[in-house]
Amino acid sequence: MAATLVGELAAAATDSPKAEFLRTAEDSLTFAEVHELVEQSARTLVSLRVEQGERVGIRLPNGSNWVITWLAVLRIGAVAVPVNCAYETSDLDHVLSDSGASMIITDEEGRNKVEGTEAWATGSLMVVVDLVNSGHGTASKELPPLENITARTLANLQYTSGTTGFPKACMLAHEYWMTLGRRAQENVDADVGDVTITTQPFSYMDPQWNTTLCLLARIPLVIRPRFSASRFWDWVREEGVTFFYVLGTMPTLLYKQEPTSADKDNRVRIVMCSGIPPALHRQLEERWDAPWREAYGMTETGIDLCVPLAAQSSVGSGIIGWPVAGKEARVLSPDGSETAPGEQGELVVRGKPLMKGYWNLPDATAEVMRDGWFHTGDVVIQREDGAFRLVGRIKDMVRRGGENISSAEVENAANQHSDIIASAVVAVPDDLWGEQVKLFLLPKEGRTPSRALAEDVFELLQDHLARFKLPALIAFVDTFPLTPSERIIKSQIPEALATEGPGVFAMALSVPNKNQKEHR
Repeated sequence: MAATLVGELAAAATDSPKAEFLRTAEDSLTFAEVHELVEQSARTLVSLRVEQGERVGIRLPNGSNWVITWLAVLRIGAVAVPVNCAYETSDLDHVLSDSGASMIITDEEGRNKVEGTEAWATGSLMVVVDLVNSGHGTASKELPPLENITARTLANLQYTSGTTGFPKACMLAHEYWMTLGRRAQENVDADVGDVTITTQPFSYMDPQWNTTLCLLARIPLVIRPRFSASRFWDWVREEGVTFFYVLGTMPTLLYKQEPTSADKDNRVRIVMCSGIPPALHRQLEERWDAPWREAYGMTETGIDLCVPLAAQSSVGSGIIGWPVAGKEARVLSPDGSETAPGEQGELVVRGKPLMKGYWNLPDATAEVMRDGWFHTGDVVIQREDGAFRLVGRIKDMVRRGGENISSAEVENAANQHSDIIASAVVAVPDDLWGEQVKLFLLPKEGRTPSRALAEDVFELLQDHLARFKLPALIAFVDTFPLTPSERIIKSQIPEALATEGPGVFAMALSVPNKNQKEHR
């Protein structure tokens, strides 16, 4: 295995030149063809005087050009700055200014948005439209030797999803991507004959490690413009997909599509997922006749835990896995001591892959990196067998009286309702208890929000949650704001109202269901 992404591409072009690498609705490219286009595009960047270490923004829609552009930037030793196409002026300006990008590669739509930013107004930002096909300038005949780019060369400034405030940039080297791709390949046992698919925006990390996995395994990556719950399984069948990765709201959205006789007509041998709804786990497997296994990681750490294919007992257990090769994991109490099995605490991890730190944020880096351990901010429980179970985020808890309530636990229970697509919990102030649970619900299409539906969901929650975890308020939304990783951005949900009003229903917490038990 080569030490870098571009070194591995050169190797693939030699040992598997005719093997398919990238497949879209418009084209299919082999490893040799991608390598040639990357070299050509890299020469153009050299002719435009982009140097090693310079930051280059990439704001392009999903497609083979995104991958080629990314690898071309890396080929000259520059640093890619993936930019979300959904960003408007404020977020776009933050990423360009914060990264110090000297160039952004985009399309016509992107150029119009970039030219409205302060970063553009300074005159120091070059905008290149369609690097791969436009033939800007006279392509240089010389490229830096591959040996100039090493495993520790910075490849990406990868901005986090930014569910609260402006996103931070993780500094990710070539060895980060190569290690992550290898661990992911091992976890699904990917080899020649496999096909995978990605539908998330390439500005997010998952399509990039999917690309790296396919590069390492010499297999095709099917790319679609965006996730569609109604079309996803058709794509899987049409393209002969054998494994894929989903996360966030995707599993629930897929499951709540109407079942069809074609559901089991697929080649899928494993689905990797972050956030499998425990109550739906077995039903997901039965419906599509394929095992679903959990994987845990984040932009900063790549992959930390996963559930192996053979672990059938994990189905419905809610566990997020055991440490992958090269990683260690512990659970710490607030005072920094290690917890006993079965006790809650913060998950901390160390090993590779791991970011170099946050770009230009040494204090933020020091806050999460302590004594070689990365503090994830996730509350977990470690079982006697070493597996970890996720409880929730430290910063996503409702503190009602003396009790800490995990938002994720309430949301997972609410999502079991057949008429609910997705849910989100926020804390609302309360004079007596300090905070109360407010539950936002996105109902299934055709299901009208009403007090009757709110009470029906509430009754379901009574059968699954201790009384102190029940929502004081239930509200309905038409849609949820989502990150590129299909996670709900709670800070952008409409203002949480503390009183009953249109679409907001107060629940009678003092009247328990006759079957309700205080502790479950």
